[in-house]
Amino acid sequence: MNNSKYISVLFGIIVGIISLITAVLLGVVDTVKLLSAGIISTFSSTLLFAIITENLFDKKINQIYKSFERIRNKEYERVEVDKSLLREINPLKGINEEIYNFANLKQLEIDELKRLEAFRRDFLQDVSHELKTPIFAAQGFVHTLLDNIDADEEIRKTFLGKAAKSLDYLDLLVKDLLTISQMESGEIKMKMEAFDIISLVRETVDQLESIANTKNIKLNFDAQKNKSVIVIADYYRVFQVLKNLITNAIKYSNNNSTITISCEKRKKVTNIKVIDEGKGIPKNDRKRIFERFYRIDKSRSKERGGTGLGLAIVKHIIEGHKTKIKLKSKINKGSVFSFNLKLAPKSIKKRKSIKKVLKKIR
Repeated sequence: MNNSKYISVLFGIIVGIISLITAVLLGVVDTVKLLSAGIISTFSSTLLFAIITENLFDKKINQIYKSFERIRNKEYERVEVDKSLLREINPLKGINEEIYNFANLKQLEIDELKRLEAFRRDFLQDVSHELKTPIFAAQGFVHTLLDNIDADEEIRKTFLGKAAKSLDYLDLLVKDLLTISQMESGEIKMKMEAFDIISLVRETVDQLESIANTKNIKLNFDAQKNKSVIVIADYYRVFQVLKNLITNAIKYSNNNSTITISCEKRKKVTNIKVIDEGKGIPKNDRKRIFERFYRIDKSRSKERGGTGLGLAIVKHIIEGHKTKIKLKSKINKGSVFSFNLKLAPKSIKKRKSIKKVLKKIR
């Protein structure tokens, strides 16, 4: 600060001397006029230079020092951008913007790390809770049998059946967790091939018809008069998507209702929809419905079964096909889940049925 004042005075003196020399060269010989011109030019130029350095340099340099101090203290959110009226002509504008952009980037990184940490913590809590339920249930049934070793055969059979059911759920949960983990780490790659999506939807519907019948739900497949539609996709993963979406629709649909699966052939893609007549999904829940373990009504979801990972798996598979799963829903009217698959060139042959694929996998 003191240095800038000395420089301002020096600048004023230099300008005053130049003014005097200029006046003499122009023929001014009046001593009073020369002295007045020198004093006025010296003070005015000193004041002007002081104002310029104060607003364009001193304040900005102080702000830069404060910004560096905040960066050293990791207070990135407190680093401010220049909002002054002189910022456009300020020669230090570039430095200030670089500092601000650096601090802003670091703050974004910190926010992202905090978000990931919160997500990791919530995920571990959810996994612990989900694993605890079937383990404790199976443990309870087994210990009851051990404490009552002479119990009636029918009672033993009942308790063993319940323990087996809990362990089956645990096995399904672990498999779903492994699937999601492998998808997120990139270990599972989509095996793109050509197949008839119409046949796959029909086979999936046939497999799930018995489950739908328990609630008197009709599964209606609308193929839009298409006998065959060949797409390029991962056959088994698309089967998983269809199975999860239709199973979900059955779980959350009212008895004696209809679930429609439609397949509409378009210019470059085929659009597949699963339409139910359930209670619908509230607006606030629609953005989170594809998150792991997210349940709209936790108590009722538990009664209906499922691991809470089905829609998360669906989202990963569909995004693996470079497209998106879409959701439309109206309260008390139902929901529509839809996605697109790319059409295959006409020359490519279709592949075998899902039954043969499942036999190989098993």
